[in-house]
Amino acid sequence: MQSRTVLITGCSSGIGRAAALGLKKRNWRVFATARKKEDVRELKKLGFESHSLDVSDSKSIKEAVDWLLEETGGTLDALINNAGYGQSGAVEDLSREILRKQFEVNVFGLQELTNRLIPVFRRQRRGRIVNISSVSGRISLPYSGAYSASKYALEALSDALRNEVRSDGIRVSLIEPGVIRTKFNEKAQGYFLPIKEKRTSHHYKSYQKISQGRQKELPLRVPPPEVVVKRIIHALESSRPRARYLVAKEAYLFIILKRILPDNLIDFAIRQRMKKYRTKQSHLIKK
Repeated sequence: MQSRTVLITGCSSGIGRAAALGLKKRNWRVFATARKKEDVRELKKLGFESHSLDVSDSKSIKEAVDWLLEETGGTLDALINNAGYGQSGAVEDLSREILRKQFEVNVFGLQELTNRLIPVFRRQRRGRIVNISSVSGRISLPYSGAYSASKYALEALSDALRNEVRSDGIRVSLIEPGVIRTKFNEKAQGYFLPIKEKRTSHHYKSYQKISQGRQKELPLRVPPPEVVVKRIIHALESSRPRARYLVAKEAYLFIILKRILPDNLIDFAIRQRMKKYRTKQSHLIKK
């Protein structure tokens, strides 16, 4: 039996790497991509067919798709859009350039790649598209406005696309994790740095406390990326994939509360949590 083929973006670590490994064990032919050349080399050492792919660069997207289709003879069974990052900062400190970069990676590049592969799926009359979103695509917390906005946009595009291509045999699913044990926060620190160091910002003190908190190790109760992979497998292999898959108890809790509580009460709870977090971090910093 011929292996099913899947293209995965953002396989250098975290959910992308775990998905590549998990699907390979299930006899999928995995085309694992990453932005940096050193990560591509590492993926090849792990036995993956790999190519560099920077979703913020149209030329890179075209080159990766051309390589993929040449390797598969013009076919593909599934696409997992995982590449992305989280931009932190108060909304008032987000420049147009910072917002544009966030959307270039998390939305525009992702959709450009998807659009290049839809004709392949349509010719086959089958295909699976799995977009890695976040619970932040349904609830926006302070200092995560840019990231949440990009994920809200991804949710909207995915909802529209899901119904536009269903008659062509193409299924579109969203994966919405809560906090997962990955290097997401560690990598986000680099994007946060220019804003964090802005001493004229009204939020400067809060930024320092947020940064201190992110440098601490995640609690052991935070689930590993493999829990996300289980949902990805269902979205790829089930005869009836879901439109959305929430991952982790925290994600379920957020969505339930958002459904049953009025916005002003949710806002109050968020402010209280922020106040408690700031007090705790201030104590840690003083120690």
